[in-house]
Amino acid sequence: MDPELIALSDIEAARARLAGTAVRTPLVELEDAGGDRQIFLKLENLQPIGAFKLRGACNAMAQAPEEVLERGVYTASAGNMAQGVAWNARRLGIRCTVIVPDHAPAAKLDAIRRFGAEIIPVPFEEWWRVIVTSEYEGLDGLFIHPVSDPAVIAGNGTIGIELIEDLPDLDAVVVPYGGGGLISGIATALRALSPDTTVLAAEVATAAPLAPALAAGAPVEVEYEPSFVDGIGSGSVLDAMWPMVRQLVGGSIVVSLAEISAAVKMLIERANVVAEGAGAASLAAALTDEVPGGKVVCVVSGGNIDSSKVAAILRGEL
Repeated sequence: MDPELIALSDIEAARARLAGTAVRTPLVELEDAGGDRQIFLKLENLQPIGAFKLRGACNAMAQAPEEVLERGVYTASAGNMAQGVAWNARRLGIRCTVIVPDHAPAAKLDAIRRFGAEIIPVPFEEWWRVIVTSEYEGLDGLFIHPVSDPAVIAGNGTIGIELIEDLPDLDAVVVPYGGGGLISGIATALRALSPDTTVLAAEVATAAPLAPALAAGAPVEVEYEPSFVDGIGSGSVLDAMWPMVRQLVGGSIVVSLAEISAAVKMLIERANVVAEGAGAASLAAALTDEVPGGKVVCVVSGGNIDSSKVAAILRGEL
């Protein structure tokens, strides 16, 4: 994707469209973070669907012609984008279908069903193929890409504007990295409004394609291993996103399942925040020595996690 395709003006226009739909989520400090840094939490888990994906989904659908929307919409998602599209489809009274990987968590599948969407589970490889090709045979609706749709990225970028308004002197932002749509939107806003702010990705070690891609200067294939961290990770960086990501992202911090589990536990016990694995990955990364000191924002991208997994993490079993 051309890095110049998304501009601050697109993000500002998205912000106007999202008024009254997406929540302006709070930015709160995590007390006694330790070291020479202050850690702040951008709580996107407090969106109506429990994740940031509502922003991009609503912005993309708000720009689609009415006659196109009448045919229905569909997306490919492990859960959170599916909820964003389904939530907005229900609001608009249109049909929604979601292609999910067959390891998608029950909490997210239950939410998708509550919003009235049809679910099509497929093996991970087939699901990833839908994301790469932006199509699924047999479906004749508007495909809302969960990552590379410019309108989705612009909607995600509204988080960046809110960060600068709430914390003008922030030094770094750590963003969970799934496909690159969230970090690219935020980084586009910050490049325009706060160019000295460092934007870093957080990846899970079981599926971390960005770090080796940045090291190699090109996308590379990595092994993908499903885990309780289901909202981020893949076998490779999307070719469509690579030109944008490599220019906007200052680096990637790869954290283990144990570090993410500890971050989920810390958020619950010290901040009363329930985050899914992907949402806690940013905090896990910020607690490493790879993040510079100063004021650091961790984007808690979502909170849709099975209660059984929360219980296991609190018992120290994940």
